[in-house]
Amino acid sequence: MSIEPSAAVPVLLLSVRDEYAGRRWSPPGHHWPAQPSAVGGLDLVAGGTWLAVEPGDGAGPGGSKGSGPVAACLLNGFGTSAPEAARLSRGELPLLAVRGGRVDTLDLDRYDPFHLVVVRPDGARVLSWGGGADGRLVELDLPNGLSVVLNDGPEGLAENRTASERIRALMAARAHHFRARFEAEPRPLPLPDGRDTERAWGDWLPLAAGDGLPLDASAALVQRREFGDGRIWGSSSVSLLALGPAGVRYDFAPAPVGPGGEDWRRVEL
Repeated sequence: MSIEPSAAVPVLLLSVRDEYAGRRWSPPGHHWPAQPSAVGGLDLVAGGTWLAVEPGDGAGPGGSKGSGPVAACLLNGFGTSAPEAARLSRGELPLLAVRGGRVDTLDLDRYDPFHLVVVRPDGARVLSWGGGADGRLVELDLPNGLSVVLNDGPEGLAENRTASERIRALMAARAHHFRARFEAEPRPLPLPDGRDTERAWGDWLPLAAGDGLPLDASAALVQRREFGDGRIWGSSSVSLLALGPAGVRYDFAPAPVGPGGEDWRRVEL
């Protein structure tokens, strides 16, 4: 996440979806008749999404006019799982957020731990839930500059974090490598215009595709991990979003991403 209030496009978001292999999904589109203006990838198992975008074309909450764009990105968290008999899908949370709903009014005990990043042209806020009878919803506004949100929360500092040293080390290596790489390249200006993905995102695009690292590298952004017992965890897609006064731009690619930029497509909003 990059936040630069003085830039023509103040907020840039890179989102990598990591999931167990075999969980079926569809690319971003208008998948929800009850929210016809919302766009996002569809989880075919539970019907929700990991990232939703509301373009703000005048179809805001309650029929409000002139609402700006908003996006919401979901990460699984660590902590206490919800009771199986009462559990609700976390994939409904991004859709709730982009239509102006309040997460803090939900019965959060019915959701497994999560981090929900809510993004607008003026900044981003992370809502974190760790579950459990004594759990509380923690809200944090991300600062200006580059921020990294992991399954261990913003900068890996959530109240509830993984107990696995291996997973913690992999997340730390990923964050360290890519923070330095993004800081070293010029910040792009991906306006919601007719330019293709490569011209819009410039030197950041190869980084978003994985920076040439092998899928099993410790610092891999686009990754594939085998955790034993036939469990394979990896990246299924990469999304790039830019939010500003002129609107929102959304570019998407399935993972792993080809080196020539041929896998990227502009998502129609």
